[in-house]
Amino acid sequence: MATEGRTPPDSDKGILHPREQSRHRSLARLPAGPRVGEFVDWYWAVRWDLRGCPPYVAEVLPFPCVNVTFERSEQRVGGFVTGVCTTKFTRELTGLGMTFGARFHAGGFGAFTGLDVGSLRDRSLPLAEVFPDAADLAERVLAAASDEDRRALVEEFLAPRAGGHDPTFLLVTRIVHDMEHDRSLTRVDQVTERFGVPVRTLQRMFRRYVGAGPKWVLRRYRLQDGAELLANGRHADLATLAVELGYFDQAHFSREFTAEVGMAPLEYARHSSRAASDLVAASRPAG
Repeated sequence: MATEGRTPPDSDKGILHPREQSRHRSLARLPAGPRVGEFVDWYWAVRWDLRGCPPYVAEVLPFPCVNVTFERSEQRVGGFVTGVCTTKFTRELTGLGMTFGARFHAGGFGAFTGLDVGSLRDRSLPLAEVFPDAADLAERVLAAASDEDRRALVEEFLAPRAGGHDPTFLLVTRIVHDMEHDRSLTRVDQVTERFGVPVRTLQRMFRRYVGAGPKWVLRRYRLQDGAELLANGRHADLATLAVELGYFDQAHFSREFTAEVGMAPLEYARHSSRAASDLVAASRPAG
């Protein structure tokens, strides 16, 4: 089924310290084309030039999605398949580098390949281990003149390999959509009641298609919501924010946020505020 990819959001959700990160790397997104849009959410490209500068550690609270990436950096060169990361993703940026990626819909890589995506959780594999016929795809993608050309090459490779119609994937897509966008969903039993799916069936579906359990997916989306709100100045009443995000109380939210992000919510909010002020100051013309 040909489905045009959605317009990628202009959002920093999931990106930790987004304003600080923007000073060290660029980020661009492109929509997926109709031949793969049922499975691929969008494409993204990150570039950095830190030659002569100290390394920078970029941090992300990853989405429950598989990414196929093509990378040229001081650390590695080639194509890779990265499963769902269940902890904070950190990447040290050094020298000159770039990564071009295809972000699949949650559940999309499992439907596309027929693989049990749970086997990819917290792993990054060379592209050829998952797609043995990829041959020189990574070399051609990295040598392309533009991101649009890179997208065309990736879609030319992916389109003939797409799986057929999968009603279970469509159900997973609906469930994940509501988990992400409906902040009133904070417990797995709410999800099973809304969609009429027994909890064990839901767990099996999520392992097979998404690569992580439904409870983790819910908590990750609410944690991303919290980080985004804090980065944008919502920190006056952390107790109310915690309850809105489905946590038992402020202490519960603070413990989980600190464990995942590496700093307490209020510290994160203050750090984000300072970074925003520094960005404004840096953009002002001298004199």
